[in-house]
Amino acid sequence: MSLPQLPSSIRLVEVGLRDGLQSVVEPVPTGDKVELVHMLIDAGVREIEAVSFAHPRVLPQLADASEVMAAVPRPPGVVYRGLAPNLRGAQRAAECGLDELVVVVSADNQVSMRNQGMSIDEVLADLVKIGELTQSVGTRLVVAVACAFFAPARGPVSREERLRVVEAAIDAGASGVYLAATSGEEHPGEMYDGVAQVCRDYAELDVGVHLHNRNGFAPANALASMMAGATWLEGSFGGLGGDMWFPGDPAVLGNAALEDLIHLCDGLGIATGIDLAKYMKVSDRIAQLTGRPSASFVSRGGTRHDLATARWPANI
Repeated sequence: MSLPQLPSSIRLVEVGLRDGLQSVVEPVPTGDKVELVHMLIDAGVREIEAVSFAHPRVLPQLADASEVMAAVPRPPGVVYRGLAPNLRGAQRAAECGLDELVVVVSADNQVSMRNQGMSIDEVLADLVKIGELTQSVGTRLVVAVACAFFAPARGPVSREERLRVVEAAIDAGASGVYLAATSGEEHPGEMYDGVAQVCRDYAELDVGVHLHNRNGFAPANALASMMAGATWLEGSFGGLGGDMWFPGDPAVLGNAALEDLIHLCDGLGIATGIDLAKYMKVSDRIAQLTGRPSASFVSRGGTRHDLATARWPANI
């Protein structure tokens, strides 16, 4: 029995190579990152946020962005994204053959100042120039609305603050916007209302959500977002990543585990095009490379199939 309002298919975007690895201090070699890309593609992942063009001193883990993009395979249908925190980063990214460039704009000014060293007004001024740049090189622009619903050291973010960034993204020529549950304290009600409103009022936009799992609500927030009309969900292998400077236990601060989202969609009959068994090999590999055990429920508890085909021990 399916739930009402759910789509027949959903796009799942892998952000582990960027938002996941940026939380890992010890650099993962470029060759291993490219190996992970091959494994992701083999599993059926078709949208990969592979790199960031933050200053190398800020994120040394991601300093090899140009080298990674020069080495990744380019099969038809695979979309590569890179993130640029500012105009300088976007100018570097423009030379790397990305399909999409992501620019983060926080809906909360304090987070904007702490994360990017710029006010929202300053970031939006950059966004106009970045929009012109992406149009000139034929790269699609995607704007990430960080803290779209809730911000640390503050609480709920207003509809007006969220829509201010969405409208600026449209003015800059963005083809897509994702609403980010950055803090991991968002709940399904506000996710549904916020996503539904953007989908309804800005029908020309491709609208997705970026999910964190601090409060364990990521699967519920994914369901609410799909029911509201989101066309893609974002997660990371093994739940790796997250903004570790927020308070709390690092074990729960990461992104939504993409394998959990795949498993959820498989159970509901929502097509993703991703083979969960093959994807789990990616999650195992990243755990080997980083020494970080997977935070996903699928990795720790198994799948429905695993449990259904299990056999009782002889001594029970």
